[in-house]
Amino acid sequence: MDTSSPAVFVNAELLKMYQGRRVRAVVQVMRNEGGLIVGQSTDGHQLTVKVSQAFPLSHFVEVIGIADGNQSIRAEICTDFGDTYDTLAYNGLCQLANGKFKNLFL
Repeated sequence: MDTSSPAVFVNAELLKMYQGRRVRAVVQVMRNEGGLIVGQSTDGHQLTVKVSQAFPLSHFVEVIGIADGNQSIRAEICTDFGDTYDTLAYNGLCQLANGKFKNLFL
């Protein structure tokens, strides 16, 4: 496992804390706009992801990339998780990875 450039687990609320850093988020695709995905984060907020490919509407996509702004990620790696995903579990993971148990995560 490569630990030289870890990606922090985030949702839209936590993204603003990591501008310019490598992050990992899951979004549900709402729109594809020519190199951009407009999606809903697991905490219900809108995120914009700069990507090199389009994904099917309503699919959940894991994005690893650089936090460009409060609600934007420049994607390096995207993985299609399909049309079902446990957003509550992922949101809980984000809270653990950025809270009391932060030291357990890269």
